[in-house]
Amino acid sequence: MQKRWACTFVAIGSIAVNIAHAETTPALQDARRHWLDANVNVLTFHSIDQIFPTRRVDASGTAWALPRNEKPLDFTYDYGGKTHPAGDIIDRTYTNALIILKHGKIVTEIYRNQTDAGSHFISFSMAKSITSILIGLALADGRIHSLDDQITQYVPELKESAYDGVTIRQALNMRSGANYLEQYVVGHPDLLSAAFEESFVENRMPFVSFTRAMTRAFPPGEHYNYSTFETCVLGWVLERATRQSITQFMTERLWKPAGMESYGFWMLDGPTEVGREFTGGGFNAVARDYARLGLLMLRDGKAGSRQVVPAAWVRESTIPRVREAVDPEEPAFGYHYQWWPLVDSEAYMARGLQGQEIYVDPSTDTVVVKLSYFPPGNREAFPEAVAFFRAASRWQ
Repeated sequence: MQKRWACTFVAIGSIAVNIAHAETTPALQDARRHWLDANVNVLTFHSIDQIFPTRRVDASGTAWALPRNEKPLDFTYDYGGKTHPAGDIIDRTYTNALIILKHGKIVTEIYRNQTDAGSHFISFSMAKSITSILIGLALADGRIHSLDDQITQYVPELKESAYDGVTIRQALNMRSGANYLEQYVVGHPDLLSAAFEESFVENRMPFVSFTRAMTRAFPPGEHYNYSTFETCVLGWVLERATRQSITQFMTERLWKPAGMESYGFWMLDGPTEVGREFTGGGFNAVARDYARLGLLMLRDGKAGSRQVVPAAWVRESTIPRVREAVDPEEPAFGYHYQWWPLVDSEAYMARGLQGQEIYVDPSTDTVVVKLSYFPPGNREAFPEAVAFFRAASRWQ
């Protein structure tokens, strides 16, 4: 496997364009390789702009007000055969920040570990759900003509790759059929870790360039396979369709119109001048603005009285025709347009690596944001967090 991708680097390197190698010190490169580690991620997950190149998504300066009705966490949740006081979730599941909104009001807001309301937290794969929102906006603007357009209509560089013949809709649902297995195993020489090294540690080439060498394992549309590369391909489509950077489009079409209180920023796969936004997992924002994103979806795309995202897109992207699990290892969740709908309720989630979550439940008018620092490979903290979200949703 390692030898196979070493050969691929040469092929991809010969076609990568517009990314100059950014000189970084060995010390900084080593910090980038270890930013996920359990002994430092409590700090690195809200210090991304100190570790990687970034590009800023500006706010308008007029914030969408979130009224407050703060209450003590006086409910319980059940997990592991035990009933826990709600406050136990903070330390048991490695929490940096927690916000609960009920009926549009903040009832709980907690920060830990040198964070506060001004801290910018990494989204990881919650960025996939944000990318889905941007796709909906580009569709509404007529920049994307149809979700059934083929990706190569916008990105001809992907002809003769696994993405040749794949539609935008199929990529939104992680059904390109590309031959790829997403793993998060420290030290395992898979494509994801190799691409991260080349693109983010050493800034040698665009992350999405690796998709040009992918082969096909299944016919497009038939097989669900979660892939960060898939969302980066969607980001590439957005760039071409809008003729703007992801940052420019997001600033003008989402962040400013929604009245976010602080700037956000994207992690880049190269120097600030030429690097590309990591749409598969590199957005950063303050906790309240993640809460606003959840509330925006809960309110059918409205920020206060302003329609920011078309209501039809909110419904189409978060309500699957059939609520069914896509992965036998996660029977509680489906996957639809880069969101995670629960199979047994109206709720859906944006989810990110090592415990970044936005939980939206239309049935109880609830949004929960939890920004965490799970140890790599931890398999208990997330299901416990979901048990907490369900209980917080029922909380009166």
